[in-house]
Amino acid sequence: MSAPAALQANRPGLGIFWMLVTGLFFVAVTALVKHGAQDLPAAQSAFLRYVIGLVFLAPLLKPILAAGLTRKQVILFGWRGMAHSIGVILWFFAMTRITVAEVTAMNYMAPVYITIGAALFLGERLALRRIMAIGLAFIGALIILRPGFRELSPGHFAMLGTAVLFAISYLMAKQFSGQVSAAVIVGMLSLFCTIGLAPFAFAVWQTPTLAEIGWMALVALFATSGHYTMTLAFAAAPVTVTQPVTYLQLIWATLLGLWAFGEPVDGWVLLGGSIILASVTFITIREAMLKRRHAAVGGFES
Repeated sequence: MSAPAALQANRPGLGIFWMLVTGLFFVAVTALVKHGAQDLPAAQSAFLRYVIGLVFLAPLLKPILAAGLTRKQVILFGWRGMAHSIGVILWFFAMTRITVAEVTAMNYMAPVYITIGAALFLGERLALRRIMAIGLAFIGALIILRPGFRELSPGHFAMLGTAVLFAISYLMAKQFSGQVSAAVIVGMLSLFCTIGLAPFAFAVWQTPTLAEIGWMALVALFATSGHYTMTLAFAAAPVTVTQPVTYLQLIWATLLGLWAFGEPVDGWVLLGGSIILASVTFITIREAMLKRRHAAVGGFES
């Protein structure tokens, strides 16, 4: 790592700040969807979010064209876009069926599924401590859902599917690591999500009001801004510093649900979400430590 890069990645205060801003943006996205997409089909809401979002991602067109993508890469981007598209539809559906806090807490499971998928399909080794952390995360999910103790809605099952599909999307993105830039990966995902969502949206299309289009434009703006500030957070500080800050999203989501939508505070959701996030934080810290150790050994050997 060059000196400027090392300096940039050692600013924990700035990294925490940008992750705080990211959390606020993403909580704003959930609130806007819950408020502005109640009367629109989930697929159509998701399509409007992405097609409007293309405006904000127009500057990425140049690096995409300059990347010289192979046919195989384009096909893989297409499959990733399809998986992510279905995940987004399920997320929009869940957002209008269950509480903001439940959506936020259950979304924490995606990194756990990513860890499992990396072990099953990418050959990454799972140590005993990481297996125990994964088991703890599933206990957290059971605490949130409490099957047998309350009636589960379709929104809960939709969120379970969302987390799995987002994990698949991320694992497919890892295949491009070192091949293309982050700008190309983000741009191609947005492009193929728009294409993938189109047939689902047109199958249930109803004429949106100007207000609904405006709400989806705000969703696109806040979502795009959130992904951008997240990259700033990762550039300023290690994920071991920024990851624990994501817990505040659950606090903000709970307060938002109470204040804006009259959703009662569910202590079980807070407990389960805290357990899942603790597991994800442990997995993140362990992976960062292993990467540093591997880099140190590699540097010594070279």
